[in-house]
Amino acid sequence: MASQKMKTPKDSDKYSVLLPTYNERENLPLIVWLLVKYFSESGNKYEIIIIDDGSPDGTQDIAEHLQKIYGSDIIMDTILSASLLLGTAYIHGMQHASGNFIIIMDADLSHHPKFIPQFIRKQKESGYDIVSGTRYSGIGGVYGWDLRRKLISRGANFITQVLLRPGTSDLTGSFRLYKKEVLQKLIEKCVSKGYVFQMEMIVRAKQLGYSVGEVPISFVDRVYGESKLGGNEIVSFLKGLMTLFATT
Repeated sequence: MASQKMKTPKDSDKYSVLLPTYNERENLPLIVWLLVKYFSESGNKYEIIIIDDGSPDGTQDIAEHLQKIYGSDIIMDTILSASLLLGTAYIHGMQHASGNFIIIMDADLSHHPKFIPQFIRKQKESGYDIVSGTRYSGIGGVYGWDLRRKLISRGANFITQVLLRPGTSDLTGSFRLYKKEVLQKLIEKCVSKGYVFQMEMIVRAKQLGYSVGEVPISFVDRVYGESKLGGNEIVSFLKGLMTLFATT
């Protein structure tokens, strides 16, 4: 019986996955295992950069253990920071990225790595500057949320579509692939740092003429831990939305 051939990288592209974490000790080993699985199967070169926001639950210890298991060439030096907002965490992580593409996603298993090969194929098909996962187009969807969370998400997306007209179906999503130089340029232009950061990135991309492709994804509520979305985040979102509406 012929031996099974190992898949080899198809080209020189390398994908740096940025994983911001806060109290994700239960989710982190599984999301890393899934990332390793799907990248190994696809043959694409990759690295995983864990950006921990000073988690008190031992997430940093788990990250260091995973680095020993998979090697420092796969799990990059974990970064211990304090009180980082989302946009700041990406900026911090990108300083350690060696790939020419950056993938941003949540570490709580809401974003399944099985969609990453689709992101990569989509980007290669048309040379998109950005590929964004969408919950609100095609076969995309949201699972595990109660009615309140669904209404908040749908309402936020509807308001942003009306006010900002971004040309994409899911402006508030946070599962995306960027060309590294595009992400760097967008970060220079963006002023938001919290949850509004994701929204502003797409708005600024449209202003600068960058191309954006979309891949339908299934968003699943976190398996372990508690959601970070609260009243303060909703208020910040509304303030940020009004700022973007007034300045774009």
